[in-house]
Amino acid sequence: MEHKTFRVPNIGCDGCVRTVENELSELEGVKTVKAELDSKMVTVEWDNPASWDVIVTTLEAIEYPPEA
Repeated sequence: MEHKTFRVPNIGCDGCVRTVENELSELEGVKTVKAELDSKMVTVEWDNPASWDVIVTTLEAIEYPPEA
């Protein structure tokens, strides 16, 4: 299992947290997602077929790109 913690600057409210968590949770292979409003940090754990590239693409599509 892989995992990554990263910052998403566009998180600004509880609705943003729910959107990020819900969208990433729907990806096949994603095991857990935890987004935090105060720190704007997101932690994701995944197995195949999910990948970091798929996670980034999904976040960009919903306008919550991870910080570079």
